[in-house]
Amino acid sequence: MSMLAPLLARGRAVARHAPWPRAEVDNLAWAEALYSLRDGTLSLLGLWVDAGMVHMALLEEAAVGVLSCTIADGGYLSVAAHHAPAMRLERAIADLHGIAPLGLPDTRKWLDHGTWGGAAPAPYPFLPVEGEGLHQVAVGPVHAGIIEPGHFRFTVQGEAVVRLEQRLGYTHKGIERLIEGMELDRAAMLAGRICGDSTVAYALAFARAAEAALGGSAPARAVALSAVMAELERIANHLGDFGGICNDASFALIHAHCGVLREHVLRAADAAFGHRLMRGLVVPGGVLGDLDAAGTEAIRGVLALVDARLKHLVRVYDDTASLQDRTVGTGIVAPALARQFAAGGYVGRASGRAFDSRRTLAYPPYDRLRFEVPVLEEGDVNARVWVRVREIGESAAMIRALLDTLPAGPLRASLPEGVSGEGMAIVESFRGDVLAWLRLDPDGRVARGHFRDPSWFQWPLLEAAAEGNIIADFPLCNKSFNCAYAGHDL
Repeated sequence: MSMLAPLLARGRAVARHAPWPRAEVDNLAWAEALYSLRDGTLSLLGLWVDAGMVHMALLEEAAVGVLSCTIADGGYLSVAAHHAPAMRLERAIADLHGIAPLGLPDTRKWLDHGTWGGAAPAPYPFLPVEGEGLHQVAVGPVHAGIIEPGHFRFTVQGEAVVRLEQRLGYTHKGIERLIEGMELDRAAMLAGRICGDSTVAYALAFARAAEAALGGSAPARAVALSAVMAELERIANHLGDFGGICNDASFALIHAHCGVLREHVLRAADAAFGHRLMRGLVVPGGVLGDLDAAGTEAIRGVLALVDARLKHLVRVYDDTASLQDRTVGTGIVAPALARQFAAGGYVGRASGRAFDSRRTLAYPPYDRLRFEVPVLEEGDVNARVWVRVREIGESAAMIRALLDTLPAGPLRASLPEGVSGEGMAIVESFRGDVLAWLRLDPDGRVARGHFRDPSWFQWPLLEAAAEGNIIADFPLCNKSFNCAYAGHDL
């Protein structure tokens, strides 16, 4: 039985919220939504605060909606008290807004490391673990190599990990405060810099949210070109991850070859769009760069190169017993956990959750493209490798189809002016679904913006995946997730 539609119908509909409905509900309807999250009828997509209300984006199969509840007496009914995936989101809300969710099970600070306001940092109270022969291993926040900071506290019995607890937020940038009051084009530039390896996905999510809020849309050619960029971004990152996973399993050969292939993809992107990461090209109303014959040829050439070489690398991966011994059965995420946390991307799809916003929510141009979403059930490092490998092939096929049918026409459309409204978008990055929500003023400025990276729902699952594995396999598990620090710490 559907739950989301009746819950929305019980509230006061917000007039200008697109493309999905938002309704202001009372505490009773809010509580019923929490029970539906707990029993798995609904999935949590996002949680944020604006204008004295807490907003909760929900998914039921292919239906999306936002419930909003007034914050009374400085609080609201905690979502995390019924649904664990909301825990870190609510701890972040408490840090950023000074709002204490009523019944929040974990009241430790999350983004605030005790230094806000000029205070000296205080020791973080990691959760206690008791038992015979246990010891702790602290890793980070500073790591060996070019990597953002994050702390991992292992409780270990012999070689086996009993508990892993993460401490993130070291690179919190205050994006939501920074974006307030920005003109649309400048805000779009900031959105594309939230998470560097997903710059196209974030820019597209922002653009689609802005277009929805204003009641406009991008031209057909711009829609197709933005999808070409998004799929090139996916291929480049999946190649990097495939090689990185093999490298963490002490098999540097595939890592080296994947690094070369990734470089070829980035060079093709540069030749086609003028930037290796295609940053700054997707904007509200369209794109800023076109694709000429030489750029098209560069993309077709690199796709042929990836097709030819990747199949040999996959054969080496599959035929190397020592490599399979490290990846098969390691770092398992149970399908029930993937569903509970609404895990997106290769993390969810490797554990049986067949959600891909390109297909489930079918935004243009994916609504007219034919493609498979690879889904496996094993939930281990090996499954996450295979989802990536198969997605590379699907992305290449989609890019060819887009290039074959690339429409003529303008690159950018003018958006309505003097309009205030709210818009939300969910866009599939290489990691999973990115959510962007905007409230725009009539003067075209951002009154409020909220972003949710897929890593918010994936980082906690890494803790679960590490349990029971030997500590030496954590780098392998970690790389197979490749969660974002920058996307989380926004």
